[in-house]
Amino acid sequence: MGDTPYAVFGSDVDQEVKRQMDAAIRLPIAVSGALMPDAHVGYGLPIGGVLATDNAVIPYGVGVDIACRMMMTVYDVPSHAITADHALYRETIERCTRFGVGAEWRERKEHPVMEDDWNLSAVTREVKEKAHRQLGTSGSGNHFVEIVELTVGTAELGVPPGTYVALLSHSGSRGAGAAVAAHYTRVARRRHPELEGHAKNLAWLDLDGEGAEYWAAMDLMGRYASANHHLIHDAVTRMLGHAVLTQVENHHNFAWRERHRGSTVVVHRKGATPAGTGTLGIIPGSMAAPGYVVRGLGNPSSLASASHGAGRAMSRTAARQRFTWRETAEELARKGVDLISAGLDEVPGAYKDIDTVMAAQRGLALPVASFFPRIVKMAPAGERPED
Repeated sequence: MGDTPYAVFGSDVDQEVKRQMDAAIRLPIAVSGALMPDAHVGYGLPIGGVLATDNAVIPYGVGVDIACRMMMTVYDVPSHAITADHALYRETIERCTRFGVGAEWRERKEHPVMEDDWNLSAVTREVKEKAHRQLGTSGSGNHFVEIVELTVGTAELGVPPGTYVALLSHSGSRGAGAAVAAHYTRVARRRHPELEGHAKNLAWLDLDGEGAEYWAAMDLMGRYASANHHLIHDAVTRMLGHAVLTQVENHHNFAWRERHRGSTVVVHRKGATPAGTGTLGIIPGSMAAPGYVVRGLGNPSSLASASHGAGRAMSRTAARQRFTWRETAEELARKGVDLISAGLDEVPGAYKDIDTVMAAQRGLALPVASFFPRIVKMAPAGERPED
């Protein structure tokens, strides 16, 4: 760590990210922190930032997309089926998912999460109907649903070594989560008008006060985000008719009460994967790069955390200016990736090298399986879903 008051993993972390983290670690509620090797600039806490606080929660330390998460379903089907039944897998993803800003299903999906207490706050009560309409959808940005080729070499995933067809998804709590984040950030800013500059988006709520209401809303968004994934995976599994061997899921925009260095603290992981000892997590690369299922090592210097992906190497605007669909299509064809839809700002070159990121966190999490995207669906750039 040297003179830096928080651990930094990896060397490819720019100064603006560190300035954001410097502001976070200087907060009076801050206890300790860490930057993951995929870290890049975000609102409030940087994406890839981990921050432990004392009895307080920072809405923008959790993030706008509360409980954004990864989920993988491993099928009892060898990976060569992706080539043999390519059209079926492609059609299944198309029919069982909805992408885009404001994406909804014409006929509402049903899940027990909608029977939870959405009256726990004014904002959750207000967004319940919207949340129900968006239940089982994926949104936009870097969210995706993929058919991947999974390679398992150890017994730690609970399936025999081999190659398998697997379904992988990345999305969160949709418009409901964004509304919760915006509401409680406004409340927190009113409580802390003294914060300026990088610290302005780091306003916090005490857990003995209004933070308790935010915490309950955050927990609800966590259950809702998980429900979105399970509905997608259930629909795909039914249509394919495959037997399921195992499932892995984790979220990475959340706050947890945990014990670290002898004290109970609130650990914010904004774009960081929980990596407690033995905990399984999913770290994707890009649409044309491998990703990994990992086992956490519980490293105290990272507050038992690891990266949540490769991390952006450039902004979305820079990516749109730098890359073209022609060169991207050529790269995807070379690597055997069928891209159904995505924005140009999500092309492989917009991301850091995943293996460099993994090498920088060998002491945080160990790979137990690898996967490579074969059929990928994301939201088309700037488009809303069809009616």
